[in-house]
Amino acid sequence: MDVAIVGAGLGGLTAAAVLLQRGHRVRVYEQAAQLGEVGAGIQMSANAMKVLDALGLRGAIERVGVRPKAFEFRRFDSGEMLHRLPLGEQHEQRHGAPYFQIHRGDLHLALQQAVHALDADAIVLNARLTTLDEGDASVTLHFDGDTPAARAELVVGADGIRSVVRRAIVGDDAPVFTGQVAWRCTVPTARIAPELRTDIVSTIWCGPRNHAVTYYLRGGELLNFVGCVERPWEEESWTARRPWQELDDDYQGWHAMVRAVIESVDRDACFRWALNNRAVATRWSSARCTLLGDAVHATLPYMAQGAAMAIEDAAVLARALELPTSLADRLECYAVHRMPRTARVVRESTEMGELYHIQDAAAMRQAFAERDIARSRNEWLYPYDPWRTAIT
Repeated sequence: MDVAIVGAGLGGLTAAAVLLQRGHRVRVYEQAAQLGEVGAGIQMSANAMKVLDALGLRGAIERVGVRPKAFEFRRFDSGEMLHRLPLGEQHEQRHGAPYFQIHRGDLHLALQQAVHALDADAIVLNARLTTLDEGDASVTLHFDGDTPAARAELVVGADGIRSVVRRAIVGDDAPVFTGQVAWRCTVPTARIAPELRTDIVSTIWCGPRNHAVTYYLRGGELLNFVGCVERPWEEESWTARRPWQELDDDYQGWHAMVRAVIESVDRDACFRWALNNRAVATRWSSARCTLLGDAVHATLPYMAQGAAMAIEDAAVLARALELPTSLADRLECYAVHRMPRTARVVRESTEMGELYHIQDAAAMRQAFAERDIARSRNEWLYPYDPWRTAIT
């Protein structure tokens, strides 16, 4: 069928590539004037890699990614190990695909290339969606400026937390500020003294009302830093720069490995944005429109699964569209299958933020012991296969 995807982020491009592979005619409408992905690091566990593997992207990801040995959860000041979740070979053997850390821009480029290889004209830029008119046989999309209106048999809203497509389906339910903001920076690893570098792991440094995550990108040449701090509301923009002194102040007294990152960043390249979320939607679709990714289940980045859920959505949607029933029933099947899993990720990601920010060290140790993150994620999160899970 003719499919219009609104938004050329990671989820939108994955959906485009998967649907093109299956013979659909796809146009991706992106409001930006040029393609690109802001941000820095992203993590792809086996559940998402199974989709990217089906698109033939394993080689491209291996060339620029890092395979971490583990998640390590440590106390912010002493470095005390609170919990360890093995990854590496164990993750791949257990779940059928590797775990990668990769720069968002590198993954976005690989997906662009996959889409272009399937249809060089699939992506339409400078197309900011304003409204939708849904009819019995098609949907008309209206755009800002000179972009002509378009028609499609199906519209997929992959347009993020402030989704225009969501508004047409769900109504006006504005995102809510969480009370937390996120710093992001990358540092050339060579700037950090070898004795102050972590192992090839993803380290979550947990402290009072604040936590930080460090891990490697681009074959270990870059160290990615994300710091999540409880603060008053501020601008929601991934490109908003903030003074280095504020970053420094937020991490005074932290472990020497964290301090080494703070002191090595470019002082004019410290970005900070507000973290927003919203209630999980119970309505994902209309008769000819549906949603995926942050447009329907915006997720705090505390389980490294936000993009993975959008990538899973794309695969399950493509499979649902092949069911022998009406389009409205196919979209309902997609939503009914995806709702419980994505709602659990949203809920547990929020709970992880609370866990990481416990003030008392003894209480934090006890909470980690009771949670047993490694057992839980290996039982339900990572084994999921979007291509094989039953969706009828």
